[in-house]
Amino acid sequence: MGSANVASTLVYMAERCTSMRDLKLIHAHAFRTCLHQHTVVLGKLFRFAAVSPFGDLSYAHNMFDQMPHPSTFFYNTLIRAHSHSTTPSLSSLFFNSMRENDVAADEFSFTFLLKSRSFTTPFVHDIHSAVFKFGFCRHLHVQNALIHMYAVGGVILLARRVFEDAIKVGLDVDSVSWSGLLVAHLRAGELDVARKVFDQMPERDVVSWTIMLSGYSRAKRPRETLALFQEMRLVGVWPDEVTMVSVISACAELGDVEMGRMVHRFVEENGFGWMVTLCNALIDMYGKCGCLEEAWHMFDRMKRKSLITWNAMIIVCANHGYADDASSLFAWMIGSGVVPDGVTILSLLVAYAHKGLIDEGIRLFASMQREYGVQPRIEHYGAVVDMLGRSGRLKEAYALLTSMPIPSNDVIWGALLGACKIHSDVAMGERVIKKLLELKPDEGGYYILLRDIYVAAGRTVEANEMRQAMLASGARKNPGCSWVEA
Repeated sequence: MGSANVASTLVYMAERCTSMRDLKLIHAHAFRTCLHQHTVVLGKLFRFAAVSPFGDLSYAHNMFDQMPHPSTFFYNTLIRAHSHSTTPSLSSLFFNSMRENDVAADEFSFTFLLKSRSFTTPFVHDIHSAVFKFGFCRHLHVQNALIHMYAVGGVILLARRVFEDAIKVGLDVDSVSWSGLLVAHLRAGELDVARKVFDQMPERDVVSWTIMLSGYSRAKRPRETLALFQEMRLVGVWPDEVTMVSVISACAELGDVEMGRMVHRFVEENGFGWMVTLCNALIDMYGKCGCLEEAWHMFDRMKRKSLITWNAMIIVCANHGYADDASSLFAWMIGSGVVPDGVTILSLLVAYAHKGLIDEGIRLFASMQREYGVQPRIEHYGAVVDMLGRSGRLKEAYALLTSMPIPSNDVIWGALLGACKIHSDVAMGERVIKKLLELKPDEGGYYILLRDIYVAAGRTVEANEMRQAMLASGARKNPGCSWVEA
């Protein structure tokens, strides 16, 4: 077989490659037939190693290092690979290397580099200047990447300026351009302005509809989310997985289980039912609507369960006071080889607190780092302090708070002060409020809580002194707080 035929065969095999094992075999054959530097063969192999989900970026680096004079294509492929990786900053390194070696950049170089910059340093302007310098401001893909970079950083003025400049130079801005502008306003928290941009769009694809739906969902405006989804369906735009997650979240936020069931039927009837993220969202929705049986049904029928799946079901059990079920799920999860995270542990602590299983909660907290490698965060300490405080173990809660290896906050100390009120512990209340007034001296609610503790203990003199201290300090009372006794 001639070398041209061998090369054609290797290219054919590389295009259908599905694993690094196969790629290495093809690469080895290319070496044996002296085709390892054949541009097309090497390009197909390199592209798979660098950007395929089944590839190996480190192997692509080794291939790149052996190239005597890599072309623009090979630099672009590495820039693109790192823009999708956990090391997006390396895209800039390869772009700079490309320029130092006099390899010409093209519009793809800038498109991939701008994408990586949106995950690293979107506020620097050197790359924007380079776009002008190299004459790529008339390439729509490059301009769209610039809009997206500024949008992700929430820099609305620059995102809009690029958008307007693209129109001025005669570019026919598309749905990607408009969606970038939409993202910019949403990232800046300008939801209503974003809706005006959305309404002005000449064409709206599933991405733009989903961006707007997600904006409403994140802003906890479920009614607008569901209304927009209905509008989306009326105009015939087909939703995707991300769209449906936002819609299910809106049902959960409203507690509208009937609408949730309708959405569930839509998911099943239209082929979304196998998607783990949607099943997780449905478990959460049924749990928030109080439909535990349906949440369990969703969980049990899932063939693939992610960590989020386990956490969602444990949270459902915890929030409804089923500590035994939460504990059994946790044991099942560990037995299935799933490693818990901070959410898992926090959910269990909440479950134990609801059930009054204080010692079990303390043991879990003490072992979370040693047994599961989960570093306790402020919310874990808060859960344990609340658990101890509610059960009257105020000294233990105080000892935990004062020995924390991370900074405490007013929320966690406020929980302990609330426990002091429940158990009428004046001495501990005085110690706690001293710390609280160091953290938030202007918060009048803490004075009120300590005054209530004094009143409950029959110490009216100290109660009146506390009122005078609050007035003298200029601290503000929270809405609803009153000095008037019932």
